[in-house]
Amino acid sequence: MAGSGALAGNTPCSGSKGGIARCDGDLFLCNDGSISGSKKSCSAQSAGSNARPALQPLQGRADGCACGTGAFCTGPRGGVYCLTPSGNKSYRRH
Repeated sequence: MAGSGALAGNTPCSGSKGGIARCDGDLFLCNDGSISGSKKSCSAQSAGSNARPALQPLQGRADGCACGTGAFCTGPRGGVYCLTPSGNKSYRRH
């Protein structure tokens, strides 16, 4: 059955990302600390829903680019990213 697998692919932060931790403006922050590649608006989706994900602080690095702080860094080739709690870069889609 393709039904449940197809739905999982259309959900922000699905699969190994562990679900939605919270919103950072329009971006979905996933439980693994990365930014979802979803083009949906997290703030718009959560404004009309009572089933909003619980806000939990993400443990990020203190160098100004931690995911969840609303601050992003720009890489040497122009990519915009934040740092996940594990120190990996999570790039923002344009």
